[in-house]
Amino acid sequence: MNKEVILHFKDGQKLDASLARPFHSEEKELNIITAEAGEQYIFLDELSAILFLDGSCPVNVEPSDHNLEDVVTLDNTNYLVHAETEKKFSNGFYAVTAEEDVSWRYAFFISNGIKMRNHRRPVGRILSDAGMVSNEDIGEALDIQQKLRSRRVGEILAETANVKQEHIEETLQDIITKGKISPNARIGEILIAAGLVTREQVDIALAIQKKDKGKKIGEILIEKSLITEEQLLQALAAKFRLRMVDLEQETPSPETIKILSKSVVERFKVFPIESGNRRLVVATSTPTDSTIIDRLRFITNRNIELVVATAAQIAEAIYKFYNVGIASPVDTLISEMGAVQTAVAENEQSEESVMVEPDSKMIALVNQILIDAYKKGASDIHFEPGTGKEPFIIRYRVDGECYVAHRIDSIHKLAMISRLKIISNLDIAERRRPQSGKIMLRYEGRKIEYRLEVTPTVGNQEDAVLRILAASKPLALDAMGFSSSNLAKFRVIIAKPYGIILCVGPTGSGKTTSLHSALGHINTPVRKIWTAEDPVEITQQGLRQVQVNPKIGFNFAEALRSFLRSDPDVIMIGEMRDVETAKIAIEASLTGHLVLSTLHTNSAPETAVRLIEMGMDPFNFADALLGILAQRLARRLCDNCKKPYHPEREEYEEIVHGYGQEWFAAHKMPYHLPELSFMKKEGCEKCGGTGYKGRIAFHELLIGTKKVKDAIKKNAGVELLRDLAIEEGMRTLRMDGIQKVFQGITDYEQVNKVCL
Repeated sequence: MNKEVILHFKDGQKLDASLARPFHSEEKELNIITAEAGEQYIFLDELSAILFLDGSCPVNVEPSDHNLEDVVTLDNTNYLVHAETEKKFSNGFYAVTAEEDVSWRYAFFISNGIKMRNHRRPVGRILSDAGMVSNEDIGEALDIQQKLRSRRVGEILAETANVKQEHIEETLQDIITKGKISPNARIGEILIAAGLVTREQVDIALAIQKKDKGKKIGEILIEKSLITEEQLLQALAAKFRLRMVDLEQETPSPETIKILSKSVVERFKVFPIESGNRRLVVATSTPTDSTIIDRLRFITNRNIELVVATAAQIAEAIYKFYNVGIASPVDTLISEMGAVQTAVAENEQSEESVMVEPDSKMIALVNQILIDAYKKGASDIHFEPGTGKEPFIIRYRVDGECYVAHRIDSIHKLAMISRLKIISNLDIAERRRPQSGKIMLRYEGRKIEYRLEVTPTVGNQEDAVLRILAASKPLALDAMGFSSSNLAKFRVIIAKPYGIILCVGPTGSGKTTSLHSALGHINTPVRKIWTAEDPVEITQQGLRQVQVNPKIGFNFAEALRSFLRSDPDVIMIGEMRDVETAKIAIEASLTGHLVLSTLHTNSAPETAVRLIEMGMDPFNFADALLGILAQRLARRLCDNCKKPYHPEREEYEEIVHGYGQEWFAAHKMPYHLPELSFMKKEGCEKCGGTGYKGRIAFHELLIGTKKVKDAIKKNAGVELLRDLAIEEGMRTLRMDGIQKVFQGITDYEQVNKVCL
């Protein structure tokens, strides 16, 4: 018998054979001849590899760095090969040997018999080749990795225990010189003996040292915000030749879900998405873990195919399909978010900051969550304890949308809420009534303020919501998303020497940002500008900014009275919360001052009518009115992945109807021509697969023209005032949003979501 192939079985057996007929990769059986048994059939499902001793590979495999792989089969045999990556076969893949001292020429590896495929290219190289990071970034990350691996415990203690490095060195030298302790003693023990640090601080430093020594290049790139977790997973998927999947698009059958129990998916952090013919496709966020296949194969007695998904998607899928949340251990969360040094200024009246040491895991975790949310651009953090043993959910609101950021074991919910109360000076014993507080952090030289609201909920629980008020700079008017017409008109009214300008909309619609942009535009040395705010979110040089404090009777009305005695040119009132403040503001605008303020109303015409109904004198208000700016924030389409498309006639007509057919024609909006195109969301790594990144403002600017002022004096209703304002050049919020749909900035779904 002429030996042509060597068959490697999944159980480790090997068999020399010749082929009774040519091998076809798409067939389920292999027809062979052996010296012992003669002609027989072998199911491909029994094999891990077929090694061909002669001939050339049926597919062209050009050896290169891009297809050099380590292949490990289920029997733990290792092969170094150049793999075919272009042509896909349902049962496996071809490869040629990359080793010189083997007897075979090429091989066909059976998918079900593979434990791991490991691309020889490093992850950094894959990321660089894909254009995700530069070679310089990779080099810098490698330098950081090397430094982390060589860090000494003393250096880490200098950072984490707030002890100067020179003090540590002096103490060590002094104690060793005096012979008080053996020169072979560990540094941590010496420093503890000297009373310089505590045992717990040394333990923390040792844990950090151990973690840093094992830190991968991908982790470093994520910490430096050069790549996202999803981009790293894409690179790892490419390295291990695995598919990347979007679990939001996957709906596994009930039969598939039943294959893995709750305890298994919780323990291994995996999720089953497809099954059939003794095969199970499982999503993991840790493709580097080579033990997952063996463990799941043993548990299920099925062939396991791994695919890659983000940890957040896997946790969401488990919560959705198994009705269970994966509660991350505190140690894991702290490790995932990385060590964060924060300074907490617990006394809001003081500019001094008090460093809070991570003397417990809960303190460290709370600090890290506050900073993590800030770094991810969240506007709010929601702490939501579950009932019974359900996990403690922490959600972030980013770009107006909430998502689950963390799940923590329920045993920590009381400690976490108590910690939030302590650092905001609230009563930790009071659990029956709502409480409001404030937390101040300093991070990387910036002051971040968090407004805390604790609310009792059913089951003797307490929810906490933190609004993040990071001190920031005003945006230029050009960057506010105004249409060219609204921008020109707004510039005109804010340049007036006196009168009142109102910015209206719901909470979180960007009213304060708009007013500060207006102030930034007119902020010159010749103008004295006072602002009264609660809280002061944006600071500007040249402005005299005041934080009101209703608890001591220092409200907006009181601040406004003080301003009028302080020789102002421009006054900005954070919010008209009562009739008294509104009346004083209108009177101030009639006596030679430019007054800007915000109000919680839905539209510009409605604002004018509402103020008259509140008791404002219609003649005084009309005379004072320069303009009313209503606005909303909608999600912006991701510039990296949005795609053009031609809208169907039905969609176009819906938009025309939403705009108003009469005004659509009068404003010369585009016709439904073949060249008309809108933009639609797609989803990519930069936008987290949502199709949206950032926000855009819709504006409705009612200018106090003569006709508008006359209508206000005559107590015109909302509809009449609205139609008149449109005739005078105003565009409603919906109109402005639709115009931005035509410009490809957002889509009509967002317009419907934020506009009446």
